[in-house]
Amino acid sequence: MSMAGNLRKVTSLGGVGGLRKVARLARRGRRVDLSHPARSPLGSSVVNCVAYEEGARLPLGGDLVDTVERVRKSGAAFVWLGLHEPTDQEFAGIAELFDLHPLAVEDAIEAHQRPKVERYGETLFAVFKTVCYVEHEELTATSEVVNTGELMVFVGQDFVVTVRHGRHGSLGPLREELEANPHQLAKGPSAVLHAVADHVVDDYLSVIDAVQADIEQVETDVFAENGARADPGRIYQLKRELLELKRAVVPLNRPLLDLADRPMRVVEPEIQAYFRDVSDHLIRATEQIAGFDELLNSILQAHLAQVTVAQNEDMRKITAWAAIVAVPTMVCGVYGMNFDHMPELHWKYGYGMVVGVISVACLALYRGFRRNGWL
Repeated sequence: MSMAGNLRKVTSLGGVGGLRKVARLARRGRRVDLSHPARSPLGSSVVNCVAYEEGARLPLGGDLVDTVERVRKSGAAFVWLGLHEPTDQEFAGIAELFDLHPLAVEDAIEAHQRPKVERYGETLFAVFKTVCYVEHEELTATSEVVNTGELMVFVGQDFVVTVRHGRHGSLGPLREELEANPHQLAKGPSAVLHAVADHVVDDYLSVIDAVQADIEQVETDVFAENGARADPGRIYQLKRELLELKRAVVPLNRPLLDLADRPMRVVEPEIQAYFRDVSDHLIRATEQIAGFDELLNSILQAHLAQVTVAQNEDMRKITAWAAIVAVPTMVCGVYGMNFDHMPELHWKYGYGMVVGVISVACLALYRGFRRNGWL
């Protein structure tokens, strides 16, 4: 039986007896290397599975159960198992193997959780919101700017299980960076948890920088010469996307402070100093988001003020032209009443005089309105 079939058995059998049966079946068939660099052939949801000892990757041959047993016998190694959107059946055997709490398992499978850190016995369960910037040629009222996902991390004394939801936030590059720094990786599973948290927060800062460019573009358009005609829907769209980013970033402040300050058995004291650095970066991201929110409010208010001013200018122009047109309308209305006895009605220069009076009055009103800025 292939390794893919072995892991499918693990992920579909929830009992310990089922796991042992899979182990026996695995010993009869061909073994597949768990450290395959590409997407793992071990199952539909398994991205990678690697064991480390003293910061170095262990050469593996065998099924997941054998690997975990070897790591636990060693006492100085740990397993890092990466999953992507596993189902209940796929995760059942893994949860049994690592003794994961049912509530944490439910959160990891269903997703849609707030960022948090919880302890279940000897296991630490952390939830992170991942974000990525959606590239677009031009920001519109319907443009998607920020896309979010989720990343759950189970950390024990000898294992790390990461569960990713969403199409972004791959941990492949992060794994390579950690393997290039064996001194840090030798500090155990908590070093992986710190690297994941640092990776997520760095993505926050990158997305914030990209969103800042969109905000600056909107600000430039609003304060341009024809800023009153700018689409306010873009501002509202940025505020909605910024709110989504805020929901991902702000709730993580408290969990990171707990990881940095509260003693936890699975978190090495030396690693807690690194969490404080990540917490500082997160505070910076939180402050930037709050600043962007205030700036967008100011831009929106400025745009509304520009629209009001433009409407007032239009009304003044309309009023001025209405006043000018009222002069000939009034004069022509008077001479159109067809009375027999009207001043200068039969005078041969009467028509020219009336036209001249109308022209002079209209010109005087026009110059007066222009001088006062109404036209």
